[in-house]
Amino acid sequence: MSERDIRQVSARPELLSIEWSDGTRSEYPSVWLRDNLAEDRDAHSGQRLVDVADLPAQPRIRSARRANGSVQIEWDGEQRSSTFAIGWLAAYGSGRGASRPELERRHWLEAASLDARRDFAWVSVAELAQKPAARLGWLTRLVQDGLAFLEQVPADEGAILEVMPFVGRVLETNYGLTFDVRSVAQPENLAYSDLGLGLHTDNPYREPVPGFQALHALLPSNEGGESLFADGFALAMHLRERAPEDFATLAQTCVPFLYRSRDAELYAERPLIQLATDGRVAAVHYNSRSIAPLAPDPGQAARFYGAYRHFAALLRERRFQLRTHLGAGTLVVFDNQRVLHGRTPFSSARHPRHLRGCYLSRDSVFSTTALLRRQLSEVRP
Repeated sequence: MSERDIRQVSARPELLSIEWSDGTRSEYPSVWLRDNLAEDRDAHSGQRLVDVADLPAQPRIRSARRANGSVQIEWDGEQRSSTFAIGWLAAYGSGRGASRPELERRHWLEAASLDARRDFAWVSVAELAQKPAARLGWLTRLVQDGLAFLEQVPADEGAILEVMPFVGRVLETNYGLTFDVRSVAQPENLAYSDLGLGLHTDNPYREPVPGFQALHALLPSNEGGESLFADGFALAMHLRERAPEDFATLAQTCVPFLYRSRDAELYAERPLIQLATDGRVAAVHYNSRSIAPLAPDPGQAARFYGAYRHFAALLRERRFQLRTHLGAGTLVVFDNQRVLHGRTPFSSARHPRHLRGCYLSRDSVFSTTALLRRQLSEVRP
């Protein structure tokens, strides 16, 4: 953005207005401008040097004018003037702040009509490591879709920890840095059996809930053991449209989740559908295997179980399920607070199946994506 992109700058004591060359208008409250002075931030870290209590309670604009690719503001009662870059003002002019592609979502409700290979991001592990642009494209699709695949990952047990630093930071849990999904005698978790698993999210009993999960196919089953995925955000919004009372019940009811094993006792309470402050769906926590008994409230039980059953029934509908077979050397990464996953049953006696998995912190995946985007933009001419 430059001065040529501005048609007019005008100001009142409490508001700066910019009319852009395309006819749109952006407005900036004086108190917001006064809180975002570049000179009030540390030049190296970008962090604020002043607290909001240090600012004038009602800053007033005396004048505003264009000057050398920026807008210069004079303040009532202050000697200094303030300069705001036109590009910076344009980035925040929509009222939503600077654009961050990694925060955009692509929903996929009718998952059965999709093909994992065609409709989701795939990249080889070599491209992930050696081609930053390909890596950024893959990461962006991962955080936008909640699901992405890597291929040609060596089918050995240590490969997953060698690859994950390109994606985010691995979280250590009571399972260790990694866990093995294969059938064992007397499993402490039903994931370590031959049973099919309905769609679910992992570890809702943990604080914090793991943000992303990776599963690396070391030894896929030749019969059964298909992987299932569904977009929990899309399903929650579908429920909101079709049965708003059920949606509200699941968003407002705190559910206890519990996991017990020989070396762990994990407990947390959270709603099955978690909302952000603006009302959007922020997370889905669904794991029927680990829900602990709710308080037996006669006035609430019928309403909650009706909504809970409704959502569970949606998860069983084939049209909402993406089904795919993870071949040896395939690694899938998905948003564990959005994408539900499961599998079809298999017989380990006939066809052993072995996946190795790990969890990644949510913020590290988004940080990796945003940082790589910033680094690539800085090297462009």
